[in-house]
Amino acid sequence: MPSIKNTDVIVIGSGIGGLCCGALLARYGYRVTVCESHSIAGGAAHGFERQGFIFDSGPSLYSGLSYRASTNPLRHVLDAVGEGDSITWANYNTWGVRIPEGDFDTTVGNDQFADVLRRLRGETAVKEWRSLQKVMVPLGKAATALPPAALRLDLGAVQTVAPYAWELLRNAPAFTQSSKPFSTVLDRTIRDPFIRHWMNMLCFLLSGLPAEGTSTAEMAFMFAEWYRPGVTLDYSIGGSAALVNALVRGLEKYGGTLRLGAHVKEILVEGDRASGVTLRSGEVLSAGTVISNASIWDTLKLVPDGALPKTFVEARQATPECPSFLHLHLGIDGEGLPPDLACHYITVEDWERGIDAPQNLIVMSIPTVLDPSLAPPGKHTIHVYTPATEPYEIWQGCDRRTPAYTQLKAERAKPLWQALERIIPDVRHRVEVELVGTPLTHERFLRCHRGSYGPAISVENGLFPGPKTPLEGLLCVGGSTFPGIGLPAVAACGLMTANTLTSVSQHRQLLRDVLG
Repeated sequence: MPSIKNTDVIVIGSGIGGLCCGALLARYGYRVTVCESHSIAGGAAHGFERQGFIFDSGPSLYSGLSYRASTNPLRHVLDAVGEGDSITWANYNTWGVRIPEGDFDTTVGNDQFADVLRRLRGETAVKEWRSLQKVMVPLGKAATALPPAALRLDLGAVQTVAPYAWELLRNAPAFTQSSKPFSTVLDRTIRDPFIRHWMNMLCFLLSGLPAEGTSTAEMAFMFAEWYRPGVTLDYSIGGSAALVNALVRGLEKYGGTLRLGAHVKEILVEGDRASGVTLRSGEVLSAGTVISNASIWDTLKLVPDGALPKTFVEARQATPECPSFLHLHLGIDGEGLPPDLACHYITVEDWERGIDAPQNLIVMSIPTVLDPSLAPPGKHTIHVYTPATEPYEIWQGCDRRTPAYTQLKAERAKPLWQALERIIPDVRHRVEVELVGTPLTHERFLRCHRGSYGPAISVENGLFPGPKTPLEGLLCVGGSTFPGIGLPAVAACGLMTANTLTSVSQHRQLLRDVLG
């Protein structure tokens, strides 16, 4: 096949980071081609259908996406490409908790957690919680003082950040704490073991690391977002696929192209810069810039030997990785189920095992509570998973076609079933569709190294590497480049990378359009 000569940018992978970057660059006037190996766009956030049940493959807990002037960088991207109001959002504020201290519901946007503490731990715990809230107020203001949409990786940042200089100066004292581990904040304010366990769990859900590895800035952003009076959580009607589809529309309306089933085999290098890619089909695509939304480990596999300095390659190959996931996707009969089921639940079996212990923390989502269209009438779609705690080593070398693999899936899924049975005791008798996804599933469909969900870089050990590489014309976006494993982090990196490639004047116009 002939090579494409008129593409400015090739993006490898249509995960949220790649789509955010590609759609923004298209909006800036670049000719963009996004190459996706899978037959479905969205990476870890894609949706899929089985027998009328529509499943989210990954994240389904969102906040700050249903309104303009949000602090969420993903909303900034959606607004920038004219898709911010194209998604219908269901708003809610409650999620269910099943932990050693008991079962309860908790909410965002109000002071209900203090009531939970009062019942479980007494007034002393409530006073400590109030103290932590007070400490987090200036930290939260610092975390949200600079919109991620204003960031870029060159000297042009002086001009795009300038309008926020006064806010940055006002919050300068809090900035000095933002890069430290959140455990330092807990050590100053919290003695109650339950609150420490609770905050450690939230750290892990945000970053894939416990409190000593999570930056204070990440938790400050969460506090500012979740504990703001009246705030709600969001769920996109149509599932995570609705969010992905909005980004794809944003890409295509500005002339960008999404190619599905286009597996990138190699990044081409001419002289001292990246010049395009070769697909597995043999087709060659030429471009002035290549942006990889693959993990850093998988990106290195695509670059020819010698094109990157040996020290860079060795350092990136040694990046510590998060473990993988185990997923249980179910389509069930919903007849007779309680009408007050929550959309989300979490269970913790034993705090002392450690929040990152395999199969100790389990997350459940029943999105049909908010969007019945995701299942046939009277049915429910359910997603149960272990968030980045499933060891790849257990599965390494397994043949997916063998009875042994099927048996291992059933064995490892038992804790997921048990967690769900705490919510729906007779769930096994209701099942109409059952799918178990393993680290090998992640590795196969998401093309990710060892099924990992991204780097596990502790804030104690340094910063994430960022988008730049020593090879001219090669940049990276996604979970390997920016702290946090959630969608705001990958969207922020996509924003920052796209902004860097465009002119300061275009960037400033985008800020006016998005933030006013």
